[in-house]
Amino acid sequence: MGLVTPAAVEAFRRDGAAVLRGAFKDWVETLRAGIEKNIASPSADARIYDGAAGGRFFGDYCNWARVPEFEAFIRRSPAAEAAAELMGSKSVRLFHEYVLVKEPAADVATPWHQDQPYYCVEGEKCVSLWIPLDDVPRERTPEFVAGSHRWGRLFRPERFNRTALNEDDGLEPVPDIDANRADYDILGWALAPGDAVAFHYKSLHGAPANASPSARRRAFSLRLVGDGATFFRQEGRTTSPPMREVALKHGDPLDGPQFPVLIVG
Repeated sequence: MGLVTPAAVEAFRRDGAAVLRGAFKDWVETLRAGIEKNIASPSADARIYDGAAGGRFFGDYCNWARVPEFEAFIRRSPAAEAAAELMGSKSVRLFHEYVLVKEPAADVATPWHQDQPYYCVEGEKCVSLWIPLDDVPRERTPEFVAGSHRWGRLFRPERFNRTALNEDDGLEPVPDIDANRADYDILGWALAPGDAVAFHYKSLHGAPANASPSARRRAFSLRLVGDGATFFRQEGRTTSPPMREVALKHGDPLDGPQFPVLIVG
């Protein structure tokens, strides 16, 4: 049986999220080493949130070119092949990587959101691979609203303090999922190191705080795109990642050294 089963492909396309058990178990130590290097030498765009209970939530992105472990995973792991199967795409290109570390007692929840409204890329063939590097019990795992990637709606991107990333962007606020959980089909899985959750950029998702007094929750997330991806640029719009060095114009095919091709279509 391959890395991606037909059932996983069906679930990804139907629900916008699917679990891949043990997909990257051989890369756990490599990614752990890369994350420690990233924490020791964060980029200027790193974000650190201190929880009231004393724990820290660390996030950083776009470091693959200076962290050899990240580049090795991106270029040599089966991640691109898995993405091609999930997306139904002939080509696969890197968008960016993202590191998320919730230290013990990091009582900072990740609010419900879609990734797409934050991004400077457009295209229906897209996938994030969220790879835990520690055991993640069900009560601390990311959650997804099944089918939300097919709603045809984009929700306002917000900062962690719930202020709008872009004022007057015309997008509707994120629904209050937590207050109405019974109204939604919410997916989430207990995860082991090296498992992966594959999800669409338009899938509504969030993650609880890490209330554990001793367990870390380290994760490496790889964001990939397939055939037809284009660059999105809008005057006055802040994106995450900022991609300041990219010279592409709005609507250009996603191309350039920041976005290497991993599988040629």
